[in-house]
Amino acid sequence: MERVNKLAAQRAVVMFSMSSCCMCHTVTRLLCELGVNPTVVELDEDPRGKEMEKALARLLGRSPAVPAVFIGGRLVGSTDKVMSLHLSGNLVPLLRNAGALWV
Repeated sequence: MERVNKLAAQRAVVMFSMSSCCMCHTVTRLLCELGVNPTVVELDEDPRGKEMEKALARLLGRSPAVPAVFIGGRLVGSTDKVMSLHLSGNLVPLLRNAGALWV
């Protein structure tokens, strides 16, 4: 859990992902299209990925634990939460407040 929190606090937007996860790719594309450059931590390519995946599953209360998106060091959630924020018009202000967008 400590490693997840440390990584999540290092950048404005951090997403924990798996390289083969199509929903992770979708969220990454959405963030990039909005002008955000998220830090993507590929759990299947990290030596401590399994440990982080278990911590994220506990945080999210679900499995699979990816994608797990942190904005401003705080857990936002998975695909459903990110898309819900986007469709309601609340994602961009959240990204601006975190310093991920300058427009």
